[in-house]
Amino acid sequence: MSTAELPLENNSLKPSGDYSASKIQILEGLEAVRRRPGMYIGSTDLPGLHHLVYEVVDNSIDEAMAGFCKNIKVEILKDNIIRVTDDGRGIPTEMHPKAKVSTVEVVLTKLHAGGKFGDGAYKVSGGLHGVGISVVNALSERVIVDVMRDGVQHTQTFRRGVPEAPLNISKKSVKNTGTIVTFKADHEIFDTLEYRYDTLAARLRELAFLNKGIKITLIDERAEEPKEAIFHYKGGILEFIKVLTEKKHPLHKKPIYIIGIKENIQAEMVLEYCDTYNEQILTFANAIHTREGGTHLEGFRTALTRAINESKKSFGLDKKMDSPLTGDDVREGLTAIISVLIPEPQFEGQTKMKLGNGEVKGIIQSLVYDKLKEYFEENPTEAKKIIEKCIASASARIAARKAKDLVRRKNALEGSGLPGKLADCSTREPDLSELFIVEGDSAGGSAKQGRNRHFQAILPLKGKITNVEKTKLEKILHDTEVTALITALGCGVGEDFDIQKLRYKKVVIMTDADVDGAHIQTLILTFFFRYMQPIIEEGNLYLARPPLYLISQGKNSHYAYSEEEKNKITSKFDENLKYNIQRYKGLGEMNPEQLWETTMDPEKRVLLQISMDDAIAADDTFVILMGDDVAPRRKFIEDNADKVRELDL
Repeated sequence: MSTAELPLENNSLKPSGDYSASKIQILEGLEAVRRRPGMYIGSTDLPGLHHLVYEVVDNSIDEAMAGFCKNIKVEILKDNIIRVTDDGRGIPTEMHPKAKVSTVEVVLTKLHAGGKFGDGAYKVSGGLHGVGISVVNALSERVIVDVMRDGVQHTQTFRRGVPEAPLNISKKSVKNTGTIVTFKADHEIFDTLEYRYDTLAARLRELAFLNKGIKITLIDERAEEPKEAIFHYKGGILEFIKVLTEKKHPLHKKPIYIIGIKENIQAEMVLEYCDTYNEQILTFANAIHTREGGTHLEGFRTALTRAINESKKSFGLDKKMDSPLTGDDVREGLTAIISVLIPEPQFEGQTKMKLGNGEVKGIIQSLVYDKLKEYFEENPTEAKKIIEKCIASASARIAARKAKDLVRRKNALEGSGLPGKLADCSTREPDLSELFIVEGDSAGGSAKQGRNRHFQAILPLKGKITNVEKTKLEKILHDTEVTALITALGCGVGEDFDIQKLRYKKVVIMTDADVDGAHIQTLILTFFFRYMQPIIEEGNLYLARPPLYLISQGKNSHYAYSEEEKNKITSKFDENLKYNIQRYKGLGEMNPEQLWETTMDPEKRVLLQISMDDAIAADDTFVILMGDDVAPRRKFIEDNADKVRELDL
């Protein structure tokens, strides 16, 4: 029974009638952060945990952008303790004139305290709000800050945001300046304390590209053999674009580089067209990755579309396509990096996912339009290649629209018509629903019988879907298996995609544990990554992990999900009794009860959530695995062969 159905007198959500001054709470200091951490770091799961590291590193980057820091080191120590070291000027240590405590303590314990307001210590910074390191302090079990400044080392320790003692000044002299922040996130706040090395590496690599010449080192000491990566790029974003397009085929010899400054806003951009069908645009404001874009992206897109449309006319190419090119047309195959430095950035939310400064749009639009027009006039051969690709994209878009209209008329993409092969669940609440995408009719039959019909839907796919990495959308829409998947999900595809219409909270790919199953899984993942990426970003996509073995000895039966687990189970068996090992080569070999028990039962199953920790690495991997070039794919397989334990050939 839902809350709305409960009788009012039994409803535990019924508010008290006493609404007086005594009911108004005042949260002092960092207590508000601990009470509502999501307001400051977005969440208390993995993204929020990693955000703590970013907030500390951002302070070091601010020192680097100001010209006072050249080296930053991030260490993941044993027990998931983080230590960030820089060689900047060091946090000021003198007594603060208003707070009457050391400035270090003010910065660590007071919200909105920092050198980033008005005429502060930084002309440009990523941490506008001034709450970064104080929030880290509030949400950490313990923080130790060491400041090397004025020839001595200063140290202060905090526990859950509260100073254990005043700032301590060492008698030992030091030559260098800098700051060391060591902290352990609070297990009372976070769902997990396990940092992902690859996630941190992706962010630190971005920062090194955006701040050319800065050396950033990442060390992970949790394993027996520590990992280390050094990020140091003298070429900045020009080196960044080479990494992004390394596995692709650029249409022009050199990337288009744009740099300029207007009204104290500095912009640096680089763009390159490749013979692919997907766009990849990364945007940054004051070295902060604005994943949701903002006004700098809007200005760039508007200028790009206008410049290419006008150049299409000036080159006489409007004969091939007389109608204007759309934004999607001119961005197909485009890889671009947009970086702006702004004295007073306005981010939407503390986690800084979107830039909101209205004046930035016009400045970027003017700069990009002028520079692109200049480039096209000076490089007509390169310009024609780019424009002709955009025209080809427009032709494909029109063909895709016709294909979608045809499919819609057949009730395949939208409306009430769901694919006949879909065994839908009875609930109509998306938050309670799950869709299992299974391989073939045999596995589909077992899954349909074994599922919980109330909240689990089954969609069997026959054979292998189209490799979308090599195919335009209009051809993809002729694949009946793909259109069945699009229709079942209910949120459209391409320019019509709307994640709010997704019919299932969990979308689970469930394939056989063999080479064919792995290939089908990769094809489906490629489709989601290229055409429904928000489903991955929102954490809705999962991989099922069915068992590889059923091991029985007498009345005892155990499932093993790996070779190691199988060996561990058999090592504990009675050596005097025989045991039987059944290898599952396909989901269809399991009866419905076994499939439910091992793979579909929410109480027992293991689901692997697909995440976007490093979208750049993911893009690169899909290009290698699913693209046209054989050599990079062969090298990838050779380099990763030692990670493959078992193949059913």
